[in-house]
Amino acid sequence: MLVGALRVAIVFIFVLSAGPLAHAAPPVADTSPAAQGIGVNVILSTEVTDAALAELGRHGVVLDVVPSIRGVTLRTASSELAEIAALPFVESAEPDVVRSGAPIDTIPVESFGDGLNLWNLDAMNVTDLGSGRQVPDYDGAGVYVAVLDSGLLDSWRQYFPDERIATQYAISFGGGGGEVGAVSAQPNKWQHDQLSHGTAVASAILGFRDQFGNSWNGVAPMATVIPVKVLNQNDRGWASVFARGVIYVAQLKKSGALGAAPVVINMSVGGGHHSSYERAAIQYAIKSGVVVVASAGNFGEQHVMTFPAAYPEVISVGASGWKGQWADPYWWFEGDVPDPTDPADYFVAPFSGRPWPGSAQQLDVLAPGTWIVAPWQTNSGQLHVSYVDGTSFASPLVAGTVALMLQKNSNPSVDPGCAASPWPLQCNVESILTSSARMLPPAEAPDDCVTVRDPLKGELEVCWSADAVGAGIVTADAALGSTP
Repeated sequence: MLVGALRVAIVFIFVLSAGPLAHAAPPVADTSPAAQGIGVNVILSTEVTDAALAELGRHGVVLDVVPSIRGVTLRTASSELAEIAALPFVESAEPDVVRSGAPIDTIPVESFGDGLNLWNLDAMNVTDLGSGRQVPDYDGAGVYVAVLDSGLLDSWRQYFPDERIATQYAISFGGGGGEVGAVSAQPNKWQHDQLSHGTAVASAILGFRDQFGNSWNGVAPMATVIPVKVLNQNDRGWASVFARGVIYVAQLKKSGALGAAPVVINMSVGGGHHSSYERAAIQYAIKSGVVVVASAGNFGEQHVMTFPAAYPEVISVGASGWKGQWADPYWWFEGDVPDPTDPADYFVAPFSGRPWPGSAQQLDVLAPGTWIVAPWQTNSGQLHVSYVDGTSFASPLVAGTVALMLQKNSNPSVDPGCAASPWPLQCNVESILTSSARMLPPAEAPDDCVTVRDPLKGELEVCWSADAVGAGIVTADAALGSTP
């Protein structure tokens, strides 16, 4: 599924339950009656047939069939799982697994002054202090970015221009896990979110208006966002639900409903367990010409990278911070991030997800993800903006950068090795991002570690290993400069 708890003191803290982590020991089977009905995701090795469905029906109740990925979900007893997996036409059979929005902290922003520049966009060379946007000619126009998340707040029209949200394609999916039945579409729930997570993620792409009427820049302010709600109001969801959201976007692309427009998926959600069903959906989307970007998760200090970012074909994004943070009360819009980009001005956030040692996981790039200013409502309907903290807000900065790249060239071909890839567009976009990123050297020795300011914890000594860096920090000007 997809989770979060809000704590209120002088600051507001949003903390998601970590859930089971990758490579954790398998759970002990629960034999209680309540545990006997589980959701199972099945990928067939052949096309879906009536005979296969009938055989699966002997082991449980078939809930959903997705022919495009040869997928079937069913509710069954846990004792049936081994027999299902052993069927000759079954490629994989796994319990449905939890997905959640990445853990974040939030702190209210007291005043917006007159600034229009945000530090994270300045750091990515999208904007510059006092001079507005500095990426010439590219603003994401004509590109769709699907935000698979918690949906949007009821008040989203007060944060975003109506024309920037593709309401005709917005949708919500629920169910999953075997506990509440089949995955179902719930068309209108996408704009009744209570979490703020999806709205904050979308604001990194589009920018936003605050409660005082000020407008703040986004990475791709003229892109069109498709909200796809895959988290319920408790910030919980299942890999099967998430897969249906991914397939929905892929089919919009394949069907021509979006014309020839490029499409990017941003996934600021994750969980600790691999799901073949979810991965098959993502591969289907990538093969359909959709570029997929995901946050690396916030368990970096445990050397854990969450799925779906941990799938090798997904562009995974960790979080960087700026050493100028919290230098004064208005650093977030008055602080001028130096140009040209100097990696010495940055650090890797301690929470930023990184590959499990010895695994095949790979972190691709970093983007600003510490103390980003974004819409975050604490009361339904009451406009509010906070600092938010997490890889959830680094990922949409990269997804927005991809939108700029695809606006410039919807099918860039820069890497000869991508010609043999089953997904050449994804391969080329990833190659551009990684080859143009600014490498941030590791800070493993005590003398290399840096002291950073944190509003909750005071001064912190921050160190990071080479596996936390990926190819380095993405900047929009460098990525566009490498896009033919």
